[in-house]
Amino acid sequence: MSLTIMNFVTSSGCIVFCMLLLTSLPSRVEGFTRHYEFHVQYQNVTRLCITKSVATVNGQFPGPTIYVREGDRVLVEVTNELNDKNITIHWHGVRQLRTGWSDGPAYITQCPIQPGHTYTYNFTITGQRGTLFWHAHISWLRATVYGALVILPKKGISYPFNQPIKEVPVIIGEWWNTDVEKVIKQALQSGTTPNLSDAYTINGLPGALYNCWAQESFSLPVVSNQTYLLRIINAGLNGELFFTIANHKMTVVEIDAVYTKTQQTDVLLITPGQTTNVLVTANQPIGRYYMAARPYKSANASLDNSTTTGIVEYIGSSKSDRPLLPQLPALNDTNLATNFSNSLRSLDSKEYPTKVPKQIDRQLFFTVGLARKACQRGKLCQGGGKLAASVNNISFVLPRTALLQAHFFNISGVFTADFPDKPPSHFNYTGPQPSNLQPLTGTRLSRVPFGSEVQLILQDTSILGIENHPIHIHGYNFFIVGQGFGNYNPLTHPNSFNLLDPPERNTVAVPAGGWAALRFRADNPGVWFLHCHLDVHNSWGLDMAFLVENGPRPRQSLLPPPPDLPSC
Repeated sequence: MSLTIMNFVTSSGCIVFCMLLLTSLPSRVEGFTRHYEFHVQYQNVTRLCITKSVATVNGQFPGPTIYVREGDRVLVEVTNELNDKNITIHWHGVRQLRTGWSDGPAYITQCPIQPGHTYTYNFTITGQRGTLFWHAHISWLRATVYGALVILPKKGISYPFNQPIKEVPVIIGEWWNTDVEKVIKQALQSGTTPNLSDAYTINGLPGALYNCWAQESFSLPVVSNQTYLLRIINAGLNGELFFTIANHKMTVVEIDAVYTKTQQTDVLLITPGQTTNVLVTANQPIGRYYMAARPYKSANASLDNSTTTGIVEYIGSSKSDRPLLPQLPALNDTNLATNFSNSLRSLDSKEYPTKVPKQIDRQLFFTVGLARKACQRGKLCQGGGKLAASVNNISFVLPRTALLQAHFFNISGVFTADFPDKPPSHFNYTGPQPSNLQPLTGTRLSRVPFGSEVQLILQDTSILGIENHPIHIHGYNFFIVGQGFGNYNPLTHPNSFNLLDPPERNTVAVPAGGWAALRFRADNPGVWFLHCHLDVHNSWGLDMAFLVENGPRPRQSLLPPPPDLPSC
């Protein structure tokens, strides 16, 4: 059973394929080169009766869906037509083997694309298939600059699950009625939390539960007794979300572009940066049913507690039929969130084996959490200081020269490669908070020899409150071999690690007041960003980067930079 590359529906009526797509996907070619053009430009968009000019790709919100196959080379020419903002594009979850120059985070692997300039992202999809996404990776521009990236199996290779009749990107985002760049700028200046979003969206549309929604709702027509593959993406900035469909079961078959053992569920948890593919069979009476997403509240902090909806509409139903609303979990249902995460398992088949590192030669222990910096001299701050965040008590300082360029060209003074393997001092990480809440600051990288088998423990702290942190590592997938609540115990917790079929992801939800144990092999040379995918925490400094050294063989070294690499 092979796949037909055109057997898809777009993620909303306003989303179309790039003009080159129809000519760049011949079915007879394997390992083809796909060419795309992204024009980053302002477009007036109206939501919740508010019209504003937002940054978009090709005038679309959300942006165009990219379809490729495993093994394809991808060339995306990005032209910045914004007159007042820089831009970069990150291909979230793509391994970027030896092509870190195309990863996209601003001032990490590249300097931004300045107004009027163009940069071509050039990378190959190697050993991956499934759903990822792309988004802006500078300031908070990804609030509107994002889209799906669908990686199909190689030609002639079937899915390890039943073929669906249709495949549908379902991209969850966030909408602000005001200028989101001004929102984060004001927050950073005042040292307080940023204003909350005004709505969540499904494929750019808020749905019927908001005031003044003006029929702005995503609709999915379905045929009775047919099965559909939903490619669910959380592209939101700060909302970890529960997702469900009224009266319909979902069967998880893939997470973060990695096949899983099938797992049936009524509700799934998806954090910013994560993707989840589910099969849904239209086996209910003909009618209209809401799909809905609402936040998971893991911290004692304000959040947008609204609910976004789309509609599953059976062919034969009437527009006058009132959609059935699903029963949504409580905002703080940590048991549901935990049980769902713990239920996920890699497929671990002959075709898709699970290769968990077993001979660990690099042990890392990173605390992740909030902090408070002192006010600048002569300025007043609310709460006695400016909100911040840190990894191992170091709040990351974004450089003005890209780290990868500084590494490749041996530019001194940009960073130091002395990020600590563990916190500077041991304390009861999830107990009463220490008296000193002020972190160190710096641009410090963790140097990792090529080929190292790394175990990384991520430990949440109670400083300014416990919270679930979705941590994303660029350039790598990792195995989540264990997780739990409280402080990690190196003597007892490894006894329960799953080394057979743990879930493999690029973004992990570190439990609030708990820990997660990750393993990966450092086989991709370059500079790779680790950060919280809650953009507010990212902006506050909950970031660091790995510097993975070149290997001894020619194909184990970072490729040279392209000639059109932007300059700072």
